[in-house]
Amino acid sequence: MSYFALLTFCRLLGVCAKRREAKQEAKRKELEEKKRKKEKGRRGMAAQEEVKKKAGDRKRKQVFIYGNYKNYYGYRIDRNQKEDPRLAVMRREWFEGKDCLDIGCNQGLITIEIAKKFFCRSILGIDIDAGLIEAANWNLRKISRIEQRNHRLKEASDSQILDGSNYSKHKVSRASDGETFHCRHDASSLTEGNLFKRVTFQKENFVERMDGCSEKYDTIICLSVTKWIHLNWGDAGLITLFVKIWRLLRPGGIFLLEPQPWSSYKKNRLVSEVYPI
Repeated sequence: MSYFALLTFCRLLGVCAKRREAKQEAKRKELEEKKRKKEKGRRGMAAQEEVKKKAGDRKRKQVFIYGNYKNYYGYRIDRNQKEDPRLAVMRREWFEGKDCLDIGCNQGLITIEIAKKFFCRSILGIDIDAGLIEAANWNLRKISRIEQRNHRLKEASDSQILDGSNYSKHKVSRASDGETFHCRHDASSLTEGNLFKRVTFQKENFVERMDGCSEKYDTIICLSVTKWIHLNWGDAGLITLFVKIWRLLRPGGIFLLEPQPWSSYKKNRLVSEVYPI
């Protein structure tokens, strides 16, 4: 074989080797790319599973097994209504000058409204949820400030009306109108400090820990609570509820109960391992 032929053969071998190396490198890069995409897909799926798991956890955390809904009044009461419709069926004589207890007070709005509207001597709102009790105390501070401001504005307006030559005439007119005079007297007692003295909130599990049951309340209200006690503590829980209420009421006391309909049990049956439906 001549030198020229040998040189040409060697060059061809070199070219073939380079092509083979190039193909192997391309294949290696392709395999690496596939592996990278597969790993990326695996991480993506893991991230999605983690997101789903966290979302599931959040949803589970929002299951209020005791009926302790955070926005209970928001969906229960129409926005166009000025007050809770249950207040319309309550009578002033059930609360005025009396010591009252609200079992399952939620965010305390109806508890505060009872104190304002019916002038009870004291009212204690209890709830199993510490967050709701915190919200109730916040609502109490807010409403007290508003009441104090409105009271000051009314006093300023009344002082202007009563000032001058019309004072005596207006005084006689106001005194002759018993109802008007009475309402003005009650409204004047709704100062911030007075409302704080009459309304208190406390975290309490009434079924399990409301110890020291003795006659201390004239009126006890229990609104939309019995179903949740029934689902979580069964028949024994309801019996305990009524026994404690009976012990807490003074002779001649009043008990206001708002039970939930039986049809509503099915919707919330999964919160309970006690009551099979």
